[in-house]
Order: sequence, then structure tokens, then C-alpha cells
Amino acid sequence: MTCQIHLQPHPFRVLLYLEWILLGITFVTELLMQDPHPLIVHTVIPQQRILFVLIVACFGMMSLRLPKDNLFSKVLYTGLGFGLILLAHLTISRGVGFPPPLLLILVIRSCLIFNLTGRLLVASLAFVSFATTLPSEFPAHPKCIRQIIPIPSPPPQIPMSEVIVEEQLRGILWHLLLHATLLFGFVLAFVLLLINALLAERQSREKLAIAHQQLRQYTLRIEDQATLQERNRIAREIHDALGHLLTAQSIQLENALLFVESNLDKARIFLEEAKQLGSHALREVRQSVSTLRSDPMQGKSLTSGLTLLLEDFQRRTNIVPDCTVNLHQPLSVDIKTTIYRIVQEALTNISKHSMADEVKIELQATTHTLYLSIEDNGQGFNPNQNTTGFGLQGMRERTLALGGQFHIVSKPKAGCRITAVLPCRG
Repeated sequence: MTCQIHLQPHPFRVLLYLEWILLGITFVTELLMQDPHPLIVHTVIPQQRILFVLIVACFGMMSLRLPKDNLFSKVLYTGLGFGLILLAHLTISRGVGFPPPLLLILVIRSCLIFNLTGRLLVASLAFVSFATTLPSEFPAHPKCIRQIIPIPSPPPQIPMSEVIVEEQLRGILWHLLLHATLLFGFVLAFVLLLINALLAERQSREKLAIAHQQLRQYTLRIEDQATLQERNRIAREIHDALGHLLTAQSIQLENALLFVESNLDKARIFLEEAKQLGSHALREVRQSVSTLRSDPMQGKSLTSGLTLLLEDFQRRTNIVPDCTVNLHQPLSVDIKTTIYRIVQEALTNISKHSMADEVKIELQATTHTLYLSIEDNGQGFNPNQNTTGFGLQGMRERTLALGGQFHIVSKPKAGCRITAVLPCRG
């Protein structure tokens, strides 16, 4: 069984720059330290310096690619990092602990490849590695250490033994070690909190981008579905209305051809009926084209558009609608288009199905609300059985899309009343 390690580029360029800065600090602190030094026991030879540079360079190159697959590859990657840090420590040992910048780099990488438990585990190992490799005592004689840590000389009459000096130096050493350990622990905690916040912010942005993309796709699907429903409705109306008219016109023309030689008067009657059917079919085509327009009012005001719509309705049905329009402020394009489409669809249904002779339309606008009411005295219908038609469904969807409310009140042989309440936005 083989395990392949797949790597990905470093996801945060700013953290990559931070790692390079820490690597530079490591080079400066380890390679520019002069020998001999009172606290240094082992002298570093040039070959060790070259090996140290190669090890740290390899450790730095690991930041360019991070594991992204299974847990084994991530643990192996982190273990290799610990191994390189240990090798660098053994190569140039100055009696001090692991290089803190390299441990910080390893913790930063762990935050990018592990979950919270793995990050805390790696940070704990880094802290323990740093704390356990710190020197527990001074390797040099106390007389040499006085060159670094001055201790006030006692008065001549009070002798100070070497044992007392060593105890004082050991206390100072433990004091420094404690402060260094606590400081490194605070730095690790700060790095963990900072990178966790950075990762959380990036995950939030990614989730927001995904949600935005899903919302956009959902909007496109809804738009396509609405367009398809509108096309199906227009196709059905063309088939039911225009197809019926053209078929009747064809029959009238055939009858006229039959009597054109034997009975001209009768042929003329058939031709006149065919002409009327053709005019009616032309009106149906114009109405279908008007329905398909994205801007049915073509830049006109809502009042002008409704006026033309009512005039066309009156010519087709001989019904004079009672219309009241009371608008005090300009309306947005989407609201004007929605109102126009609802009135247009309602008048189309009235002319085709209601058999009404009275129509009342009321459009009132307040500061925050737009109220539309369309009422007729036709034969009515049962709303619980007739709410799935394309016309009624389209009116309801247009109203709800703008955050409004849509209601239908109707009974058989008792007329119909359609109301739409929309939020008024200029």
C-alpha cells in the first residue's frame, strides 16, 4: 500500500513573508554570534555553519508547498519539520534551546494544515521542545560569568565565597529561563489566536462567496423558469386564440371561394367575416408582442401606460372601465412594470373569461404603500380551483417578488376582485 503526498501552494502570502523574516532572524542570531564567548562551550567550525545554512534553507523551502490530503501526509510533513529543527540545533549547539523562530514557523504551518486539535498539539510540542532544551546551569566558571552578569562586590570586611556566588548566579539563571519560557508561551498563544482569526475571516469570505454564487445560480434558475412559464403561456394563448381565429378565417375564405361564381352576395359576407377574424387575430398578435416586451410602457409614465391599455381594452370589449389613479410620487421601474403587467393580465382575463360589463380599477399611493384593486361583475370563479393558471400565478409571483401581498376574492356568478399591496419605493 502506497501513500502519495499531494502539496498545495501557500495560501497566505503575508504569512509566507513572515516566515521568511523569522528565517532571517534565525540566520542573524545563529551565524553572526561571535566565538569564543564566555557562555559557549563548543566552538562552531565553518563546515557546521554551511550545514546549518543548508538545513535551514531546506526547512524554509518546505513553506512553499503544504500538504492538503490525508492526516498521514500532514503528520509526516510536520515530523520532517521537527526533525530539521532538531538537526539544526545539533549542528550549531551553543548551550541554548531550539531556535524559537523555527518553532514559530512550524506552529504557523500547523495552523494552515491541521484543525484546532492538531494546532494545539503542535504548539504544545513546540513549547515543550523549547522549554526542555534550555540550559539548566551555566557551563562556565562563575568568574567568567561576572563579565556578563555583574554582581556587586561585598565590602572588604565581608568575604563572599564561591558557593554564594554560584547560588546567586543560579537564581539569576532560573529567573531568566522562567521569563524566556513564559514569553515564548505568550508568543505561541498570540500566533495561534492571530492565525485562527485570519483563517476564520477567510473561511467566512469563502462561505459568503459560495452563498453569493449559489444565490446567483438560484436567481438565474428562477428567471429561466419564469421565462419558460411566460413563453408557455404565450404559446398557449397563441394556440388557443390566434390558432382558432386563423382556422375560422380559413374556413370563411374557403366558403367564399365556393360561392364566388354562383352567389357573390354570400361570398362577400364570408369575406367580410374573414376580414373581421383577421383584424381580431392581428390584435391578438399585437397583445402577445406587447406582453413579451421587457419595457411595455416604452418610457411612458404609469398613468399614460394604463390609459393606453384601458383604451385598447375598451375598443376590444366595448366596456368603459372606471379607473381612479392617485399617485403623489414617482415610482421605480420594477414597480411600474409590475403594476402594468397585473392590470394587463387582469383585463385580458376579464375580456376572455368573465363576461363582465363593468370594470373598476383603483390605484392609490401613500407614503410607504401602493394599493391596486381590479374588480369586475362577471361570472367569477372558485379561487381554490383556479389558482394554478399562468395569468394568476404570474401576477402573484410579480407581487411577491417585490415584497408585496396579493389577494383574490371571487365566487361563481359573483364577480372577481384582485388586490395587490406593494411597498412604495421611488
